[in-house]
Amino acid sequence: MATATQTAGPEPVEKGTARRAPRPARPKRTFRPRTLVITAVAWLLAALFLAPYLEMIVTALRPAEELRDRTYLPDKLHWSNFIDVWKESSLGDNLQVTLLISGGATLLVLLVSLPAAYYTARMRFKGRKWFLLLVLVTQMFQPTALLVGLYREFHQLDMLNSVWTLILTNAAFNLAFAVWILTAYIGSIPPELEEAAMVDGTSRFGAMIKVTLPLALPGVVTAVIFTFITSWNEFVMGLTLSTEPDKQPLTVGINNFIGAYTVQWNYLFAASVVAIVPVIILFAFIERHVVSGLTAGSVK
Repeated sequence: MATATQTAGPEPVEKGTARRAPRPARPKRTFRPRTLVITAVAWLLAALFLAPYLEMIVTALRPAEELRDRTYLPDKLHWSNFIDVWKESSLGDNLQVTLLISGGATLLVLLVSLPAAYYTARMRFKGRKWFLLLVLVTQMFQPTALLVGLYREFHQLDMLNSVWTLILTNAAFNLAFAVWILTAYIGSIPPELEEAAMVDGTSRFGAMIKVTLPLALPGVVTAVIFTFITSWNEFVMGLTLSTEPDKQPLTVGINNFIGAYTVQWNYLFAASVVAIVPVIILFAFIERHVVSGLTAGSVK
């Protein structure tokens, strides 16, 4: 007589409860001596680079009567220094002028460098290598070496103390870098993508705008951030080509806190903090695009 074997079914699950899968065991972290040394050196280097900025912030919050004290931290933080620096100087006008110069120069560089870089990357015209070499050579010229000639030129054109003068000057000195980096990045994009778009009825200009430009966005962002930061930090041209305090860029306005006999250190560092905050915020948002743009053309 055969006996039926009864197999046990799955255990009943209570209503409203779900069976959870076991969590995988986390691998144990093993700290090697080499890793600890590299981490300690990295933190030390970071502290060395951040120390001047921390000192700048502390001095910006230090009262005027404690500027000569040897203590690292003031007894009382004087937040009104940031308010007084706006009231007692033309820092607001200087900041507005710098924003106009940096934004205008960046826009002008993009309008000129994008078509030039696209044509250089896609067309094999005669003298192409010499053109790229000429673009690279222009990076060797320092603005200081051309300062006298530029001053006389803009003086004859009656364009001193003008925002447009500084926009044109900053755009001219940053155009070569933008053309070079965009040429390398657009050259790394396969032209077959544009040809496929043109087969579907798109013009070359439309293929450049709809296909190439989105793919070249990291290179464009790299050109934008470097042009903006360079124009933001420019000092020599702003000091020479603009003499009126309310029409000078921010870097020159900060320098006005350094007098012949005294230096207003608290206002000087407060204005410096105001000057670096916008650049830090901008760079933090697009840092990943900058890194990928700098490596454009390095791998085929």
